[in-house]
Formats: sequence, C-alpha cells, structure tokens
Amino acid sequence: MFNKIIGKRSSRKPSKSESNEAGGSTYPGGNGPGAAHASGGRGGAPSGNPSNSRNAGGGGQAGSKITVNHVPRNSLSMAVGHPQAATRTMYGKDKGSPNSMPTIVNGVSSFFENLPGFRDVPTSERQNLFLKKVYLCCYLFDFSDPTKNAREKDIKRQTLLELVDFIQSGSNKLSEALQEELAKMIAENLFRTLPPASHENTGSESFDPEEEEPCMDPSWPHLQIVYELLLRYVVSTDTDPKIAKRYIDHSFVLRLLDLFDSEDPREREYLKTILHRIYGKFMVHRPFIRKAINNIFYRFIMETERHNGIGELLEILGSIINGFALPMKEEHKLFLVRALIPLHKPKCIALYHQQLAYCITQFVEKDYKLADTVIRGLLRYWPLTNCQKEVLFLGELEEILESTQAGEFQRCMIPLFRQIGRCLNSSHFQVAERALFLWNNDHIVTLIAQNRNVILPLIFEALEKNTRSHWNQAVHGLTLNVRKMFIEMDNELYQECQHKFLENEEKSKEREEKRELTWKRLEEVIESKAGNTEPLPASRT
Repeated sequence: MFNKIIGKRSSRKPSKSESNEAGGSTYPGGNGPGAAHASGGRGGAPSGNPSNSRNAGGGGQAGSKITVNHVPRNSLSMAVGHPQAATRTMYGKDKGSPNSMPTIVNGVSSFFENLPGFRDVPTSERQNLFLKKVYLCCYLFDFSDPTKNAREKDIKRQTLLELVDFIQSGSNKLSEALQEELAKMIAENLFRTLPPASHENTGSESFDPEEEEPCMDPSWPHLQIVYELLLRYVVSTDTDPKIAKRYIDHSFVLRLLDLFDSEDPREREYLKTILHRIYGKFMVHRPFIRKAINNIFYRFIMETERHNGIGELLEILGSIINGFALPMKEEHKLFLVRALIPLHKPKCIALYHQQLAYCITQFVEKDYKLADTVIRGLLRYWPLTNCQKEVLFLGELEEILESTQAGEFQRCMIPLFRQIGRCLNSSHFQVAERALFLWNNDHIVTLIAQNRNVILPLIFEALEKNTRSHWNQAVHGLTLNVRKMFIEMDNELYQECQHKFLENEEKSKEREEKRELTWKRLEEVIESKAGNTEPLPASRT
C-alpha cells in the first residue's frame, strides 16, 4: 500500500512553477514554433550576444557547467539544462529519451545536423521543414576561429542556401507565421554591434579614410547568404507588402541603416540594394526612410564627420530624387538645403563626392530654379586651403552650370566669377587648369558670352596676371586661349577692360610710390631726431 502511494505521488503532473524551473514553458501544440523560453527558468541560458553568455547551472540536468556561445530569440531557445526541450524545438517533436539526450559541446549540440532537402519531403511538409531550417539558422557562431565548429558552420551555410533557393523558386507562398519567423532569423544574424574602426583601436588622430584598407568581416560567407535571403524575400512577387510591413517595420529599417557604417564594402553594397528595394516596395516606409537618412547625414556633418556608408546612401538617394514628382515638395527642397549642400563641408568629401554631385545635379535638372540656391550654397562651403577639394568643387560646378538657365545664371554670376577669378590665379596648377576648362563647355561659354559685360571685368585682372607670370606652361597656354575667345566675342569690350586695367595698374604704382616715399620721410625724421637727442641730465637726489 505504501509503495502504491509513493508511486502515485511520483507520477503526478508537475506544477507550473516546477515546469518553469525545469527549463521554461513551451508553446501549446507541440509541433509548432514551440520552444523552451531561454530566460524563463534557472536552467535556461540568457539570450543575446555570445560575449554575454554565462555558464549555465541549476535546474534539471544542469549538473555540470556548460558554456553557450549564443542563444537565439524566444521562439528558438537552446535550453542548455534541457537539451531534450531544445531538440523538440528544432524538430517539432520529442526525439530521444533522457537516456539518449544529445550532448552539448562548446555551445553546439549533437542534434545540429543536416535536415532533409525540400525536394525530399512531400509538398504538405515543406512549410514545416522551412520553419525547422529557419530555427537552425538562428544559431550564431564565432568566425574569428575558422577551425571552431567547422561542421556546424557548413551545415548552417548549406541550410541558408536551401532557404534562398526555396524563396527564389516561388513554388510555395510563405504563411504569415513563417514570414515572421524568417524576419526574426534574418534580424538575429544581421543586426549586431559593429566592431570599432582600426583607427579607433590605435587612437590615431591622423586618420585618412582614403588610405586605410577596408576591414573584411570574417563571417561574410554566412552574412552574404543571409543578405541574399533578405533580398530575395523583399523582391519576391509572393511577398505582400501589407503583410511584410509588419516585420520589415521601422525598427527593422533603422537597424538596417545602422549597418551602413560597416567597414566591409561588400556588406554596404548588399545593404544599398536591399534598402533601395524596400523603398520601392514598401511605400508606407518611404517618408520614414528619407527622414532616417537625413538624420544620419546631420550627425555626420555636425558631429562625427566619420561614416563608411555615406556614398552608398547617396546612391540610393540619387535614384529616389530621380523619381520626384513636379512641382517638387517643400520637404525635398529643405532636404537639399539642410543636408545635401552641407555635405560639401567635411574633409573626406572625396569619398562620396561623385554620388553627391549626381544628387545635386538631379535637383537642378528637376527644377532649374534651384540652380541659384545650389551655386550659392557651393560658394558658401568653398575650400580655402584644400586644393584637391577645390578641384572637385570646380568639376561639380561645371555639371550644375550645364543645367542652369540664363535667368538663374544672372542671379549668381557676380559672386560666382569672383571665386572663379581667384581660382584662375591659384598657384596650384590643377586648380587654375580646372577653372580654365570651364571655357571648353559650349553651354557655359554661351552663358558667359551673353553676360560678358559683367563677367569679363571680374576676371580680366586674373587673366592678365596668368598671362604675365604664371609658372605653369599649361595654365599659361589655356589662359591665352580664353583671352582669345573674349577678344573674338567683343574686341571693343576687351580693349576697354585692358585700358582700365592699365589705368588701375598705373594708379596702383603711384600709390605704392607714395607709400614708399611716406615711409622714407618718416625714417628720415626719426633719424634726424635721434641725432639731435642729448642725454637727459641726472636727476637730483
């Protein structure tokens, strides 16, 4: 009788509190996305970054200390104290008994094995198999050591490739639940804290991004496939934006934008393509994406002046600006004035100037009335001591002037050609040469010819100085060609400007002579007073 009572007590169902202590509660249903909650009980390992993992102890089978590198989100918890629960999560059913539990070594369990291919199972089972493969791919590895968990890494890589093929084939439309799990798995793999840049590790202040070698992420062989999976999901015709926007939401987009600061150019290229596709497919996200990119630019301009993905973001914006409807919204004009034009300020503009110039030119081509605003903005940030940056500005200026109409040109031509005159006299031959190349553009020459009465007097002195004394022969020859063009345009105006220049030169010489004479007289007066000065008598005491 006593043995029967003991037997009944031992066979009773555990209470909820006991179940939680044993490794966390599971979702109802058994086969679905059920998982032991990683952070719910003493036996569960904390979810998060591998560096934050702890030795699991207590609860259930946790007699020995086991190190877990990473535990995915709640839907796939590696319950270290209860590998049987984790096995049930992975395969959707209970595999094995307590006597045949898979062992966990260095955070990777023995049940981490190849799943069957999609073609090897009936069509009705493919959705469930897709979910299992997604769960398997949630496990993260340390790629700093290529020899560690090589087999498991290869299994995950092959599984990711199968998921890409499955979505690309379009044979089976994913349910809403599968799309949610897929988005979580992608986020688990992609969204991470980027390592500090190499110059931040050394503490060097003399950082030149043009000379630095890009840092390649050792985990790229896996990251690339995850990016490809996200891209195929976004561009798939089976992906309904109304459903997908619940998972590709604002938070997802923001974290995606954070990754543009990656030093790996391969990752930034994928991010550029994916964000552009998201912008095109999810119309509801468009204003938010533009605003988020603006905020990245503001912080770059006003605070850090260091960001690896400005060029890629500008490439996306170039395509977006090209699609702006006319008349242009005030929001877009403010973006030009507050973000794009101030991007000329940072020293590292050479890294993204080509993309920036394209965006600026797109605005002027869309709305010619913006030419005056753009040119004056360019003059505001014109470099004073950086000659290479000055060459870039002159090249961009030529592109803008090609799309500028006569009325807008007249509004800004006086400050513009004062600056061009200073460039003509630059001792750096590339700056002077690039400024003289403006006269090789037919449209610019036409604008100059129409307004030669104003422009020639502004730059005549610079042309004459180059003709007389510039050290570079190429600049000297180009200056003679420009002077010849003005003579052919209006010889009378040229002679008048030359006459005024000679008059001003004579007046300048006279002023210089007077100044020298004045100083000479002052020196004579001082010398005469010094000669007549007698020593003062000693003071009486």
